[in-house]
Amino acid sequence: MSLQDLPVELIADILGELDLKSLVTVAYLSQRFRSIASDSSLNPWRRPILRILHSRVYESEFKHLSVRSIVPRQNWIEILSIAPAPFLLFEATLPNLSSGEWEECFKRRFLPGWQKWKKDCPWKEAFLKIMHRVLHRSVTPCTIDEAWTKYIVLNRNGSANELQMSSRNFNPLAVLNDMKLQNNLSHLETRVRLVLEIADVRVLAFGTLNRPTTRRNVNQNAHLFLHPPGIEVDDSKRDAISSERQVADHGVYPMNPNLSPASAYFSCKDVPDYDKLTHPCPAKIHANYPFYTPGGSDKRWIITGDDEEEGLEWVGGLMITAQIIGPHTHDPSDDWAPLQDLDLAVGAGRHQYASFTWSDLWTIAPWMEENITKTIDGPGLGIF
Repeated sequence: MSLQDLPVELIADILGELDLKSLVTVAYLSQRFRSIASDSSLNPWRRPILRILHSRVYESEFKHLSVRSIVPRQNWIEILSIAPAPFLLFEATLPNLSSGEWEECFKRRFLPGWQKWKKDCPWKEAFLKIMHRVLHRSVTPCTIDEAWTKYIVLNRNGSANELQMSSRNFNPLAVLNDMKLQNNLSHLETRVRLVLEIADVRVLAFGTLNRPTTRRNVNQNAHLFLHPPGIEVDDSKRDAISSERQVADHGVYPMNPNLSPASAYFSCKDVPDYDKLTHPCPAKIHANYPFYTPGGSDKRWIITGDDEEEGLEWVGGLMITAQIIGPHTHDPSDDWAPLQDLDLAVGAGRHQYASFTWSDLWTIAPWMEENITKTIDGPGLGIF
């Protein structure tokens, strides 16, 4: 029996194991191979394309893949949702997609709040316009396209505020320091958590951890946002996300020994049914979001031994913002633990931020909509 005598599904599976250059060659060897390669339901191109996207090593066959009619157009939705902006804008030959397909690409790549830039232009124009803007902002301090940066603060009383600040002066560490000062929390260390990464931005949460003397000082919604109710990390995987440094409690008051564990209090009204996030499409390190993604980069759960967050709890407000990813954002910064705390906010490529709005919050954390007691636009009652 020859290869061509095998069922088409098995042949497509074998072709998917080839590198892209070899697959292009094999696809033209016979009419049968060509038919299988061009079948959108079989689509042997997806796996080699994803391997290239994750490796970020783009050969010439990949750059000009759109000129080959045997490659199903659906693959370009994946490429346009994941590939870096410089490659798409200056190296790749873009395909001819329908308006609906460009809309799908837009919604898979960008935060929903960014649809404000579309206005009346076609989806393709909106997609490329945003790509140019985000690339420009990732390598320059220019803020002319977005003079005001919006962010969300989850308050310990259950409410939340959408606030804004001049983009030119926006520094989340400075904003949080001001919040800490007003709440007598200046003695506590600033903690930063990487919540979600997509193609062009990563969502960061800034807050403080402590051992509170009363449950009234605990920010329950901060815990629920970072740890979706009902989702746990398997014990066998805890070592992969253990903190690389241990920090002693910087609080000045001892923890009341009569208080029950935090997990007994952190419960939402109803545990929702979760689906993997697809719009926007998470980066590889958060591929299973909101579920835990193995590999060591999903650090929403910081577990040391049997203790989560070193046995501390979130107190005060939790600030949520979107950081623009630049060419040096992922470079190691100083001696801090990677993808944790100050490594996320201090260093090259970590100073440009974009707006994070209510629509973005409801999209990446829909379970919060029922647990936030009051949403406030701008400063107002319950901000801290």
